[in-house]
Amino acid sequence: MSDHRTEIRDGMMIEWDVPIEMDDGVVLRCDVYRPIEDGKYPVIISYGPYGKLLHFEDLYTDQWRRMAQNHPDVVAGSSNLYQNWEVVDPEKWVPDGYAVVRVDSRGAGRSPGFLDIWSAREARDFHDCIEWAGTQAWSNGKVGANGISYYAMNQWQVAALQPPHLAAICIWEGAADFYRDLAYHGGILCAFGRAWYPSQVKTVQHGVGKNGFRSRMNGDWVAGPPTIGQEELGSNRADFWQDCQDNPLDSAEYWQSRMPDWSRVEVPLFSSGNWGGQGLHPRGNFEGFVRSASDQKWLEVHGIEHWTEFYTDYGVALQKKFFGHFLKGEDTGWKDQPRVQLQVRHPGEKFVERHEDAWPIPRTRWTKFHLNAGDHALTEEPAADGTVTYAGLGDGATFVTAPMAEDTEITGPMAAKLWVSSSTEDADLFLVVRVFAPDFREVTFQGALDPNTPIAQGWLRASHRKLDQSLSEPYRPYHTHDEVQPLTPGEVYELDIEIWPSCIVVPKDYRVGLSVRGRDYEWPGGQAVGLGTLGAVFTGVGPFKHDDSRDRPARVYGGDVTIHMGPDRPSHLLLPIVPS
Repeated sequence: MSDHRTEIRDGMMIEWDVPIEMDDGVVLRCDVYRPIEDGKYPVIISYGPYGKLLHFEDLYTDQWRRMAQNHPDVVAGSSNLYQNWEVVDPEKWVPDGYAVVRVDSRGAGRSPGFLDIWSAREARDFHDCIEWAGTQAWSNGKVGANGISYYAMNQWQVAALQPPHLAAICIWEGAADFYRDLAYHGGILCAFGRAWYPSQVKTVQHGVGKNGFRSRMNGDWVAGPPTIGQEELGSNRADFWQDCQDNPLDSAEYWQSRMPDWSRVEVPLFSSGNWGGQGLHPRGNFEGFVRSASDQKWLEVHGIEHWTEFYTDYGVALQKKFFGHFLKGEDTGWKDQPRVQLQVRHPGEKFVERHEDAWPIPRTRWTKFHLNAGDHALTEEPAADGTVTYAGLGDGATFVTAPMAEDTEITGPMAAKLWVSSSTEDADLFLVVRVFAPDFREVTFQGALDPNTPIAQGWLRASHRKLDQSLSEPYRPYHTHDEVQPLTPGEVYELDIEIWPSCIVVPKDYRVGLSVRGRDYEWPGGQAVGLGTLGAVFTGVGPFKHDDSRDRPARVYGGDVTIHMGPDRPSHLLLPIVPS
């Protein structure tokens, strides 16, 4: 059993391993950082599996050192002793009159129990932790959830449970639909869980104890105190990667039980996305902003690495402006905050802030660029009859516009409509929206993870082409993923393909391209250095690969795929052109 103890240090009252009993008797553990002076303070809470006592640098060494070197404002004004992956630094919040509560989720870190990530059980636990925090003697009764990634994703779930003391949520780069955003892109199995779960979750499972990390914060075992054997550890957790493989359709109870009910997400929310987060987060930030029932909701979108802007002065200022308004009742200026704040992207990692009233941007000129077979061009004019055939597991075909006559902004969700046939009973389509300089050098970006991320990506398994007509928009087709509809070899099918939202100002004389591939995008410039927890080498899509041979057997997906074009089959790319 963990020992709950209190100490004063670094200008804070710190309570380690405070017990919170759940409705089934399991006792979770949290750390509380709060002002030394007695009082009632608003609460910033996070709940997740990454180990509340694990210092950011000890497992995420590459990320921490890169951020600290490139963004000195992150480390300024703090001892940085309490920095923890993807949650707030208490030394930057407690002096402003906040209590910071970090909860180790069930089965992780210092909390016992069965580890089952993003489960309904976890969401109920998070609900009860929020209610606990809202009723403590040092709490003013207003709790705000804040954090990145996992600590953002579960906010959508808990908000739908409507805990009475939850006053506001800040979802920083947080997916919302675990099937579509993470596990199955367009119905194609993503191998992210294969790398992420063992390196970032199992390493801090409760019971790893002495075989894991010792905390530099207080000297305790991060994932203890008990140390138990591998067999018992295995029996105390679900196998997330195996669960992904075992649930290939969204009709499965597994995925639906993890899906928020958007009609019940009514709490004030601030959704902060990353243009370069293809493969995991940004889709949820946009979907949550658009579909949630809250009438007090705001969207912000930025660039660069996944973990950085949350900690920079830019990000912290936005978070405090939001929470100061809703948790403290202060006049922070949030009442004048634009509903949509975009860091508009230009080549060369340049971002220009602009404010909008809604998303998608209402003045968008939705423009179709038709695929042409003869010269592989993308044109606003309809194409003549023709076909292009490529190997189903190969590099596919690329279609390119003429040079842009002027600077052209593309900001928003995208889609493609393709008429496709296959020589087998299925086909996987990987779509990549690209930008090329006049010399055909490709413009890529520092993505959330991969340093050479293309402008935008979309995916679809042809047998998952069935649409949910009630949720689909021309610019964002929504697939049910509830049944498999095999293809008849040689027969032509109309496919609508979602391409995740993005933003780029294409300079004059540059070109826009669409690649239709049979496998993951690969940056033509070669390999780049990866990240320690997610792979040593990145090739353009980071850890978001779709290379599991069991999901994509060559006999099914290795045939020839043909794209059909012409007046009766107007295959096209739909782009959101934003007038200057």
